[in-house]
Formats: sequence, structure tokens, C-alpha cells
Amino acid sequence: MDEDAAQVRVNFKTPFPIFPLDRVCLLPHAVRPLVIFEDRYLQMVEHVLDASGQIAMAVFRGADWKSEYEGAPAIRPAVCIGRIFQHERLADGRFQIILQGVCRARIIDERLPDGDRLYREALLEPMDVQPADDELLATARESILRLLGSEPLTDLKVGQEIRKQLREPRVPTAAALEIITMSVLTDNPTQYRLLAEGDAARRAEIVQNELRRLANTIDIAKRQQDPDAPRGVVWN
Repeated sequence: MDEDAAQVRVNFKTPFPIFPLDRVCLLPHAVRPLVIFEDRYLQMVEHVLDASGQIAMAVFRGADWKSEYEGAPAIRPAVCIGRIFQHERLADGRFQIILQGVCRARIIDERLPDGDRLYREALLEPMDVQPADDELLATARESILRLLGSEPLTDLKVGQEIRKQLREPRVPTAAALEIITMSVLTDNPTQYRLLAEGDAARRAEIVQNELRRLANTIDIAKRQQDPDAPRGVVWN
């Protein structure tokens, strides 16, 4: 996260607008562009631009949101607070915004739309309250570097870029973990598990285990390939 973003203050005494989606779309240190077009979320953006500029990005719980989307489908408790650091109002009324992840939080009290306010909001509590153990994170950083440099993960183009960042001392290990989560460990259950984990050392452990699992999956897939099979044919 850049120096300016690192100084963002979050006031947990006031409710936050809630923007739920079907999967994790933001983590601390990450940046996410969004196009806003629904009336309730257009109002939400207008309101937050006049206030803190902060939105809590949430995740729907289960699949009921598909049939209940226009209402208030259930959401999971862990969220990522993001701040709007760039926005543009388009000629057709939509907003283009860029969110920057600030911190993890947990919903403690949800408030449904009240008539004038079209979107949900919630009181939150912080999750990243445990100071990171620098020694543990340094050890995890070296382990992750080795994993990304080993077969078969070395073939991942995004993994090569992350290795460069891990070698850069100015990139905090906690930020590197978020980058790996968003760019490599892309299945939604794993991403939500990491969003909901407030302990950085525990997140490092999960990331290492998931990278080993990914390496094993890729290795099995490679060994199942038959170089003598006709092109386009897969043996089952």
C-alpha cells in the first residue's frame, strides 16, 4: 500500500455503507476498479464521496442472493473496507470508481435500507488487531519465495512477478500475502477464508498450504498428460 493509503483513518464508531457481491473482490493493499450503475449504489457512492469515501465490500452468503438480489440477501460477516481514491461520473449517470483496500472488519450490526437510504449499512469492528510477528512473517516470506520458485509453480507468470515483489524489502510481507491471494489463490472459498482471518501469521500459513496444494494439483495434471495422444484429445 502506498504511503498515503497507509495513513487512512477508519472511524468504527459510525456505520459503513455495505456493498455485497457474489465473491471476494477486495483485500487490504489491493486495488479494484468498479462500475456503479444501480440506483442504490449510485446513491451510496454519492453519500460516501461527501463523507469518508469508505465502503465495506461484503460477500453474499449462500446462493439465495440470485433470487433475492433486489432485496437484502444474507451476507457473510467478514468485509474489507475500501476507500474511493479515484472516481468519475459518466455521461449516462454511472460512476467509475477505484477502491483501495484499507483493512479487514467484521459486521456486528446490520441496518437495512430505511426509505431515504436505499443501501444497507452496518456497524463494524476491526479484525487486524493482533500485531504481526515479524520473525514469523520473515520465515513465511522465504518459504513462499521457495514455493513460487519451485516446479511446477515456477511456470506461473503471475508467480514470477510476485517473487520479484517478495525480493523487494519495501514491500511488506502482509501486502505480498494479499497480492498472492487475489492473483494466485483465486477460488472464492480460499479468498474468503483469508479475508476472514485477522492474524497475519495464520494467513501466511494458509497461503503456504494452498500454494503447496496448487503445486500438487498442477503436478498431477501434468503427469496425466499423454504426449502421444491425438491433439485435442483428453483421456479420462
